[in-house]
Amino acid sequence: KEQSLSFEDVVMTGLAKDGGLFIPSVIPKLPADFVSEWRNLPFQELAFNIMRLYVKELEIPNDDLKKLIHSSYSTFRSDEVTPSITLDEEKGLHLLELFHGPTYAFKDVALQFVGNLFEYFLTKRNANVSKAEDRETITVVGATSGDTGSAAIYGLRGKKDVSVFILYPTGRISPIQEEQMATVEDPNVHTLSVKGTFDDCQDYVKQIFGDVEFNNKYHVGAVNSINWARILAQMTYYFYSYFQLLNKLGDKADASKIRFVVPSGNFGDILAGYYAKEMGLPADKLVIATNENDILDRFLKSGRYEKTADPSKPAEVKATYSPAMDILISSNFERLLWYLIRDNLTQNNDEAAGDILNQWMNQLKSEGSVVAPESVVKAASATFSSQRVTDEETSATIKKIYHSHPRKYVLDPHTAVGVFTSYKFIADDEAAGNKNVNYISLSTAHPAKFSEVVNKALDGVDGYSFEKDVLPAELKALSEKEKRLLLVEDPSLEKIKSIIIEELAKEAK
Repeated sequence: KEQSLSFEDVVMTGLAKDGGLFIPSVIPKLPADFVSEWRNLPFQELAFNIMRLYVKELEIPNDDLKKLIHSSYSTFRSDEVTPSITLDEEKGLHLLELFHGPTYAFKDVALQFVGNLFEYFLTKRNANVSKAEDRETITVVGATSGDTGSAAIYGLRGKKDVSVFILYPTGRISPIQEEQMATVEDPNVHTLSVKGTFDDCQDYVKQIFGDVEFNNKYHVGAVNSINWARILAQMTYYFYSYFQLLNKLGDKADASKIRFVVPSGNFGDILAGYYAKEMGLPADKLVIATNENDILDRFLKSGRYEKTADPSKPAEVKATYSPAMDILISSNFERLLWYLIRDNLTQNNDEAAGDILNQWMNQLKSEGSVVAPESVVKAASATFSSQRVTDEETSATIKKIYHSHPRKYVLDPHTAVGVFTSYKFIADDEAAGNKNVNYISLSTAHPAKFSEVVNKALDGVDGYSFEKDVLPAELKALSEKEKRLLLVEDPSLEKIKSIIIEELAKEAK
């Protein structure tokens, strides 16, 4: 219900005072000639055009925004930043590679940008401050199921006036993901290994944001996909990959039959696609690909948004081959729910939509379940489709693509969830006689980050070598570095807050 906040306030605050998430007051529409004007732009210029629609020039002048974008994406190993490849030409399946950033995961696209935004706004705020104790600082607190943590750390390491604390569930992320976080030596970086699940870690973070006194004293900021700037940065690659595919297909392209398939956990990545579509990107469908933690798939198929499919059993996260998607509740989904409620239940009344959403979120918290009216589910299904994918299907897909692709392409398990889903929808299209559909499946991480699953899928395959075919030298070197992490054996909110306070005091010395 907070009105008229600036982009700076939204970025620096992360979460609203009542625990709600920020959304733009209006979704801007694309210029009429956007396809002809934008389709051949390099990634950074395209990113500028999209971000400029959401960020006022008074807040970030053109030259500054261009510099922020350049410094964010010059760290990527590919000149295209997010290149696409064709995985299966005959079937119209393309892969959007989002793992060319510093930590080999899609979250770099957003978090390199967010880290630079934090530093930019703090530099402005501290421009005329001479005493160190009077400087404005930010304490970034985040939870990770794998890739957010390392991407946040690499986006924020060494940034002036920024401290970063990342919580992750002990034993529930891959060794390389842990090494990426725990081997960073910058004194402003703190990695907390917390006994429990990702949802436990996320709950601690939300409670810290809800603690007004703690917040006011330590200026807590967010890097999880609850931070609106992350969603904004992720919109860019939907446009970029769409134009790449149009240019590749040329006259054969049916611009209205391009679908995006997105491996989904917290719903932030695919939400960026929703905003792109609402702005006017003529994508046909957004397809949610989930693992066996399938709350999103169940919602679209039943209208029930609930922690568990079986109320007689306790709600538990299932550990799967795609751990970054192992969650009970998709925190960004409430942003979509607000739009669905406003458009279908309140005759476009913003405040009434907020009130209903608040009731639903409280009910979800207390009862573990919300049943959406049919009109809401029908509206969601007009934009989204979904598919649940098992570990066996994930593993089989990694093996299938390795064998069928001429370059023996290796998928990471999250990407495999998306590719399996793509083939399922391609088969449905063929059965229905629906022709000329192209699928862009998002590749969210480099396979080297998930060696155990990849090696299990390709065990015994002639000629396959993880070290030779998959592992980059940069990631190989991590295992030789010393780890710095704080182990939280019996976690509580108070214990985690006290660790943050102690570590900040050490930094200040």
